[in-house]
Amino acid sequence: MKNKYLKNVSTLKYMPDKCVGCGMCVNVCPHRVFDIKGSKAEIIDKDSCMECGACAKNCPAGAIEVKTGVGCAYAIIMGKLMGTEPTCDCSNGKSGKCC
Repeated sequence: MKNKYLKNVSTLKYMPDKCVGCGMCVNVCPHRVFDIKGSKAEIIDKDSCMECGACAKNCPAGAIEVKTGVGCAYAIIMGKLMGTEPTCDCSNGKSGKCC
């Protein structure tokens, strides 16, 4: 089963007009967020993005941006690792808990 995080919270941004179709994003993404369709990359499962940043760091064309270490996915991972309640910025300071 594929890992899923919270829907529509990933900071992943892809600019297809900059893509050169090298496939590095496909090769380095641990959760198969990207695929090559035709001669360009395409996001096929944005909700599986864990915001690790491997795709952006390895994209020679600068077609991918992602804020690493932020958001709900990071909060969930750190909560599990630390044995604490996940917290992120999506609550707008109301409760401090994730969505």
